[in-house]
Parts: sequence; C-alpha cells; structure tokens
Amino acid sequence: MKAFSKHNSPDSCWVILYGAVYDVTDFLSSHPGGSKIILQLAGQDATEEYDPVHPPGTLESNLKPSAKLGTIDPKTLPQVEKTEVETGEAEGLQLTPRSQKRLEEAIESDVFSDSAAKAARNEPVDLSSLLNIEDIEAAATPRLRKKAWAYYYSAGDDLMSKQLNNTVYRQILLRPRIFVDCTNCDTSTTFLGHKVNLPIYVSPAAMARLAHPAGENGIAKAAAKYGALQVISNNASQTPEDIVKDSAPGQIFGWQLYVQTNRAKSEKMIARINKLAQIKFIALTLDAPVPGKREHDERSKNIGSNLPVKAAVQSESGSTASTSTAPNTGAATSGSSAPDAPGSGGVGVALFAGTAPDLTWQTTLPWLAKHTKLPIVLKGVQTHEDAYIASQYAPQVKAIILSNHGGRALDTAPPAVHTLLEIRKYCPEVFDRIEVWVDGGIKRGTDVVKALCLGAKGVGIGRPPLFALGAGGIEGVERVFEILKAETETCMRLLGAEKVEDLGMHHINVRAVERDIYDGEANLQRHGLWSKIRSRL
Repeated sequence: MKAFSKHNSPDSCWVILYGAVYDVTDFLSSHPGGSKIILQLAGQDATEEYDPVHPPGTLESNLKPSAKLGTIDPKTLPQVEKTEVETGEAEGLQLTPRSQKRLEEAIESDVFSDSAAKAARNEPVDLSSLLNIEDIEAAATPRLRKKAWAYYYSAGDDLMSKQLNNTVYRQILLRPRIFVDCTNCDTSTTFLGHKVNLPIYVSPAAMARLAHPAGENGIAKAAAKYGALQVISNNASQTPEDIVKDSAPGQIFGWQLYVQTNRAKSEKMIARINKLAQIKFIALTLDAPVPGKREHDERSKNIGSNLPVKAAVQSESGSTASTSTAPNTGAATSGSSAPDAPGSGGVGVALFAGTAPDLTWQTTLPWLAKHTKLPIVLKGVQTHEDAYIASQYAPQVKAIILSNHGGRALDTAPPAVHTLLEIRKYCPEVFDRIEVWVDGGIKRGTDVVKALCLGAKGVGIGRPPLFALGAGGIEGVERVFEILKAETETCMRLLGAEKVEDLGMHHINVRAVERDIYDGEANLQRHGLWSKIRSRL
C-alpha cells in the first residue's frame, strides 16, 4: 500500500489551482459536490478538473484568503501521465454498441472520413462536411475528454427515454400538400411575446466549458447570429453576467433555476438574475428533484492523476517548502469522519448536491412570487394533469416545457411527444392559456416541424450545442443552427407551410404514436391534489 502524505487526507487537504497551493481542508464539508471529488485530487494539480466547471470568482467567494498558501514552482512538477480512462482505454467507458456503430459508419463514409481523422488528430474539422447533428456528435467524440463525453452522452439507466425521445419522431409521418407556392418561408416566431428568428432554443445544459473554453458565452454568440433564444443553465460553467455580456441588441435569454435546500442561496441568485435585462424569464426545473442514475457519467468519476506531486511551494511570505503528496484513494478516507456527501457518482450527481427535493405547487410558486416579477416557465412537465394545473397558475406561469430531462432522470419516462398528445386529448384548453414548449431528442428539422404541428410553440436542443462546441467551438454551434434552420425550412416548404403558425395537425399522421400514449382517466377535476390546489388559488 502506498504511503500517504499529511496533505492528502480529510485532516489536511491541499490542492494546486492556477499555479497556487490552497489548503481546502475546512471547505471539504461544505463543498456542494461533496468531499470525495476534492479528495480524489488531493495533493495534485486540480486545475484541469476544476477550471471547466467553476465560474470565475468561485475560489474567492468560497475560500478565506488565508487558504492560499503560496505559489507553485512549475519546474518542480513532474510530467503526469494520462490514465486509461482519460485516453479512452478503460473498458468501462466506451460507446454503446449502437453509438459505436454509428460512429464507425460515419468515419467510414466518404464525406465524413476526413473530418473524423482530423478530429482524432485534434486538427480543425471542415464543419461544412458535417451534414447533420449525428455527424457533429461523432466529430466531437474523439476530441472531447472522456469525462466530458461521458457527462454529455449519459442518461438514466438503460437510456430508453433518451432513445425514445428521438425515435418517437420517426413514428410520425408527414402529409405534404402540392400546388402550394413555397417561394417564401418564415421560421420566425415569439417566445413569451419576444420575437425570435427560429422556433428552436438552446435548452439549459450545464458545463459547456468541458467542451470548449468559449463555454456558454460561445453558445450565446452563435445564438445571436441566428436570432435564437438561449436558456442559461443553473449549473453553467460561466456566470450569467459573463454569458450575456456580449449579447446582441434584442437578444433574449432565460435562466434555469434549481431551487436549493438553502433557500437563501437561491434568493441571492434570483436577485442577480433580476438585474440582467437580457434575461426575460426563469425556467423552474421540476423533472429532476433528485439525480438519475447515469452510468456512463459514474464510470468517469475517478478520472485524475495517479502520480504523486512533488514540488516546491513559494509561500506568501516568500519562504520555500517542499511538498510530497500522493493521490487520494479510498484508504485515505477509511474510518475518517469526512462527510459522505453526494458527489462520488460523476459530474451529474455532484451538480445536484444541495438541490431541494421538497418543492410543491402550494409553496414554491408563492415563494418565487416574493422574489421575482419575471415570468415563470415550468420545465419538466410529463403528464396532462400537471400541464392542466400549471395552466391554472397563469399569468405567473407563462409557459411549460414538456421534458423528461433529456432522458437523464427517470428512465422510461414519456417523451414530450406523448405528453403533447395527452394534452390534446384530455385538456386542449391548456394551449390557449399558456405556451407549451418541448425538448429532448430533436436532431432533424423534420423533428422541429412535427413538434410545432402538435401544438408546441418551440423546441429546445441541449446536447447538440455542447457537442458542437467540442467539434468546432463557436463555429460548430453556428453549424448546428445552420443545419436545423435549413432542414426546418425545407420541411415547411415541402409541406406547403409558409409560416410557423401555418403548421398544424393536418400536416402529420400520428396514429402509430397514439396507441402508446396514456389511455386512463383524465384525473383533472376529481384529482385530490387539484382540489387542494384550487382552494388556494
């Protein structure tokens, strides 16, 4: 068994960040992601792991000035070899057979082979050769660190909901009309009264800087070029102020809220959001009160150096000391009193630390009303009953997002298409009271159009912009918008629809999907919960 130094345990934990050495021992118990994440990197240079997932100012706001012990002499740091997980050689962190096959087919294709080879060599990819969203994901895969790929790709359990989110659109057939002038095509629409050029918005997807240093601000720049709405993740790797600072005139954003158990933290953040004029609404996320089991992400949790760090530390007072610290393993914490907080299950679990699981109709919306006048969008509605109840909270609630969290929460939960059809069947008046948006599985312009035909006001894309950052930075995200816009326009023209508002149920055949939607009682007026809620409205 390796010997452990005095600085890689819960009793004394030092890490290197941006060339400085920090004593984070006292912070272990309060780290939102749990102590294990820090202890895995104890005694090491943690900058590469820390930087992509923490916005600027995080160190200063969480550590006392005395925690900074001094600077490191980089010449004394050893060369660190990458682990098998980082290089992709670990057996447990591979693509699923279906995804592996898709990647191999893409690489073997005449059009894509050159781009894939360049990606593998970390050379710029010819983005024009990437013809669809699958191509972009395949191009990004060899360029991303395995930890980033695992977080983006992962979904709950067996990935059934994630896959159905997309394949359900294939079951819907289109009904093109002929002898219709298709010279013009207008994809513009509105979200909550704000004009946008596309019925496609960026869903709140976290940790964009895992893919590219441009991060969420880079996504914002690409969205600006195409006049698209962006919903900023509560767990973005940049501050909301930094994300919106370069916004174009008239560009709009929403901000996602995960309510914290410590409500004061959420209230403080909401106060910051209230000051940003570009942010037009708050998207309260409700489809993941607790994290789902994402196995690809969990298998990436131990990515890090296996080598001890021996380096010279220049203290703040100017003296020099030698450190010798070995990486932490389970033995370091065995029998210790260190808290076993969430955070050992990958990036996803760590991000959920501190998220409140106690939200209710009766308490949460009144609480929000005290702290913001911004419209509320409820994200994560998955049944017609909840869509109906949400509509009764208008005008505070202006819209709902039908979503199963990208398949990342409860596996085998319904895709948004099923919930759209439920609403149409049981309570179509919802569409008249509030806007209905959807996300999950959108990979083609035909998917966009089918959702709009079903009554959705717009559709969200979460993973595509992240993979696009990995494939080509800001230009990669622009390519995503370019592809989806062109495909959407082509579909509308071939259907004979000039404007978004022209699309409707007469353009699609959903018989193959209708057989799978909920077919029980409506559960609206007789619903016990609804009776309680109605008495408080």
